[in-house]
This record gives sequence, C-alpha cells and structure tokens, in this order.
Amino acid sequence: MTIVFALAYGMLGLGALLALVRLGLGPSLLDRVVATDTLLVIIAAGLAVHAGLQRDPTVVPVLVVVSLLAFVGSVSVARYIGGMLIRSGGDGQDVGLPEATEETAARAAEGER
Repeated sequence: MTIVFALAYGMLGLGALLALVRLGLGPSLLDRVVATDTLLVIIAAGLAVHAGLQRDPTVVPVLVVVSLLAFVGSVSVARYIGGMLIRSGGDGQDVGLPEATEETAARAAEGER
C-alpha cells in the first residue's frame, strides 16, 4: 500500500509544482487564473486521495469547501474579465488576453453561421 501512497502523492505533488511554476511565470492574467484553478483542483484531488486511502470521512467537508471555492473563484474571474472585455471593446490585449489572429476570427465567424 505504501507504493500506492507514494505514487499518488508524488504525481499530485508534481502537478502542484508545475501549476505553481505556471502561476509564477504565466505571462497573462488568464494563465495565472487557470494555474490557480488547477492548483485548487489538485488540492481537492489530494484531499480525496487522502480520504480514500486512509478511509477518513472527516476530510469530506473540507473537500466540498475547496471544490466550491475553486468553482466560485473561476466563475467570478470569468465574469470579471468578460465585463472588462465588454467595456473596453478592444481586442483583449489590455486584460492580458492573447491577440486573435485572422484565422481564429474566420473560424469564429464560420461557427456563428
């Protein structure tokens, strides 16, 4: 059973480390938001693995709170950035969004038809 513990926690730790790197290096606001959301999901997964492997049901309320925090945070940031884009009317560069190419715009126009 210790091999399962080591593998599970090792993979979660590596994922958390990579998410922290993206959080620190991310060139745009959206990169950092996705990294934060990923980190919260990894924390929730770590709590679920701990609850499952240790057979400890007392962790479940904390798991629910972390999951709700991740969901509400993601939705809040998405609404905030969406509002900024609507007010700015620009291409999204002022809020850290990648610049849309003509090919992407053409695909979006075809999808609307």
